[in-house]
Amino acid sequence: MRDLDETDMEILSQLAENARRPFSAIGEEVGLSGPAVSDRVTRLQETGVINHFTIDVDRTKLRAGVPVLVQLDNPSESFDAVRERVRNDDAVEHMFITSEGDLWFYGRAEAQNVRVWVNTLLDGADSVDYTVTLVDEVEWTPSIDGVEFALTCAECSNTVDSEGETSRIGGELYHFCCPSCQSRFKDRHQRLEEGV
Repeated sequence: MRDLDETDMEILSQLAENARRPFSAIGEEVGLSGPAVSDRVTRLQETGVINHFTIDVDRTKLRAGVPVLVQLDNPSESFDAVRERVRNDDAVEHMFITSEGDLWFYGRAEAQNVRVWVNTLLDGADSVDYTVTLVDEVEWTPSIDGVEFALTCAECSNTVDSEGETSRIGGELYHFCCPSCQSRFKDRHQRLEEGV
């Protein structure tokens, strides 16, 4: 298994700026041919570094409403249900879970109905405190500058370095920090397939 190199990082940076940029144009920037860039992008997809390509839609042009940031304080035992409702709500654009267990989300709601909207999302939840903040401006700038990438072991969640192993198991590509993690994972996968 090979660590990501500077060329991979530059390819990711180019794709973050414009995911529709032709591989030949990216190749000119990084000193590779279009097919070589394509091979690297395919490898980045297989390793899970690139999950999918998407578009950046300016929702202000499509949806009316006031942009708000809502912070829910520790939704407790009803957390999963609230999280699922927030995730599936059409007005919610981004959802965040903090290390303290708070759920924050950004969305657009009708100004006079923000409280009704949030209370609907919290319906059935134990008394959850929340704060609504009006958002003046939103800017999304996808960038990989200053970010260090590391793959995670599918077995123990440790960082996979250049000594790691990669295996295709059950049609999926998995990364392991060491041969023993790879072996344990394969054994467990095989037992599950056999129905043990």
